[in-house]
Amino acid sequence: MTILMILLAVIGGALLSVQAAINGQLGAKVGVFRSAFLTFSVGALITALLIFYFEPKQTLTLLDVPKWQLLGAMCGVPYIVIMVLAVQRIGAAVATVAVIFGQLLMSILIDNFGWFGNEMLPFSPYRLGALICLGIALYFIYSSSKDKKIEA
Repeated sequence: MTILMILLAVIGGALLSVQAAINGQLGAKVGVFRSAFLTFSVGALITALLIFYFEPKQTLTLLDVPKWQLLGAMCGVPYIVIMVLAVQRIGAAVATVAVIFGQLLMSILIDNFGWFGNEMLPFSPYRLGALICLGIALYFIYSSSKDKKIEA
């Protein structure tokens, strides 16, 4: 089951890169906020259909949960807007690696401190190594795209 979840997460990450590349192109033509609006509108419609057809009935509703847990929904808007802008300027690869670096850094902090009710998983040299490797990857990806833009 763990391997399947890792594979699904990799597929999800690949889809985010496809989404960022497409939204970057769309945003360049119709505007950043229209592109973000389309993403959320279509996403809301598809999610509503999935809830209607597949979600089992819950005893709690969104109105019954602690209100701070609803704030996670607001994190998507800045992400989409930033990615639409970033992909246009620095390319899909650099923007995606930068996003993954930000995700890894924040998730390590969340794990370490147990923020948002998550289980505490202590910081370790392995996690530091992962951050360093991803930072190096970001440097190389950025450097290779910068060189290409200069040549073109």
